[in-house]
Amino acid sequence: MIVDTAVYENGRRREGEVPLEKAYDSALEPGAFVWIGLAHPTAREFDAVAREFNLHELAVEDAVKAHQRPKIEQYDDVVLIVLKSARYDDAAETIEIGELLVFAGESFVISVRHGEGSPLSDVRERLEHNEELLRCGPAAVVHAIVDKVVDDYSPIADSLEEDIDQVEQEVFSEDRTNPAERIYKLKREVLKFHRATAPLMTALEGVVGGAIEIPEPLSEYFRDVLDHAQRVNDRVEAFDDLLTSALDANLTQVSVRQNDDMRKISAWVAIAAVPTVVGAIYGMNFEHMPELKWELGYPAALLVMLVIAALLYRQFRKAGWL
Repeated sequence: MIVDTAVYENGRRREGEVPLEKAYDSALEPGAFVWIGLAHPTAREFDAVAREFNLHELAVEDAVKAHQRPKIEQYDDVVLIVLKSARYDDAAETIEIGELLVFAGESFVISVRHGEGSPLSDVRERLEHNEELLRCGPAAVVHAIVDKVVDDYSPIADSLEEDIDQVEQEVFSEDRTNPAERIYKLKREVLKFHRATAPLMTALEGVVGGAIEIPEPLSEYFRDVLDHAQRVNDRVEAFDDLLTSALDANLTQVSVRQNDDMRKISAWVAIAAVPTVVGAIYGMNFEHMPELKWELGYPAALLVMLVIAALLYRQFRKAGWL
């Protein structure tokens, strides 16, 4: 659906509603441009927008299907920027990835949002209180949207870092837990997040490098967004390395614990073998056996078993097996 349609002139929003069929013509005056915001549009809804602004059919297909990598593409005099929005579910420890597509022409901006991440209502409101930026035209809107998406990445990175810290503590705790499944799931979410941040770097580098025309006052702003995106991407790459190390450490811990368990089992088996052997010998029903008719034979045999078992227990404790 169309969330909002507004014409901006000399840094201010023009009063009154603007019908879609008159949106393009309304922004042809010098210093004016139109910004149309759509959320989860159907093919029929977006087709009306595409016809009004004469968008390229390939770009229209990308906007409806919404399964693109972050990128920047030029279609005649219209620039298409694809961004991946993201939202972190702390309870499930999952990242919900959405998509934002921005069509920018000389006198218009069309933003198409798929998913629940990075809503643009606050972006529009903040821009409408900054006349200086709005006077820069569609490029100011493009910057504000990209900046919003990148800013929303930082809390996700913070949440991931906190979960990874918890996983590392679980790996080296004495509770004998095995967080392998949690590590694997977090690693999968980190890789999903990385597929959103890494291609964005290429797109932003293209913008800063002059792939699209940017008014001089906005150049510094776009470089700042690129710097923030680079920091997030570096953190995400570091998360992947940390989780790989945590998974390796967890496997090592499991192996060490298994070895400890086997040593304990072996030690107790050795201790239990002493009375078993003695009992097996004296359980044989031969008439002529030593100490069979000795009154102290039975308690002596028990004492020998206890002494040997105690000596073995002491030795195993000293060796760290028990």
